[in-house]
Amino acid sequence: PNGVNKPTIRQAKIIKEKYGLEKDSYILFLARIVPEKGLHYLIEAFKKIDTDKKLVIAGGASHTNDYLETIKRSIKDDDRIIMTGFVQGQELEELYSNCLVYCLPSDVEGMPLSLLEAMSYGCNCLVSDIEENVQVTGNYATVFEKSNIEDLRCKLEGLLEGNKNIMMEEVQGYILKKYSWEDIVNKLEIIYKGR
Repeated sequence: PNGVNKPTIRQAKIIKEKYGLEKDSYILFLARIVPEKGLHYLIEAFKKIDTDKKLVIAGGASHTNDYLETIKRSIKDDDRIIMTGFVQGQELEELYSNCLVYCLPSDVEGMPLSLLEAMSYGCNCLVSDIEENVQVTGNYATVFEKSNIEDLRCKLEGLLEGNKNIMMEEVQGYILKKYSWEDIVNKLEIIYKGR
């Protein structure tokens, strides 16, 4: 599997200057802008919620310009939704460090590295109930029925209202133990050495 290291938690500086984002003021979607990631479900669910929180969409398109254009059209009338494009470095770290909820509404995944990263920051995660997401999150995320916009809306609304029963330290501890690079490298060495 992929692995993660313990990250540096950063205050909102770059993201405050660029997008006006403060700690716990937004939901984060961070992935490639492709249909199988389910961003269209999240946008539709978010638009049905009466909130002053923002939805931040971070990531670039991957051979799906038509889908990207559809997404842009669907958000043009909602100033609560921000598209950042591809992000990296400190800006990426700040987005993970300060989001209220990280959401991955995918229909299909491999092993989502962005989900591992979000959990390594202790993010409150909301994911679709596909096996690839549930296998990573264990009992440390809120899960909704894949492609069910109403279930997604309901779970997201609950999280925005503060219905969170998992602490940041618990999420970090779980993911850093289960997907530590050190352990993964040791297991790979055993496989390669044939022991």
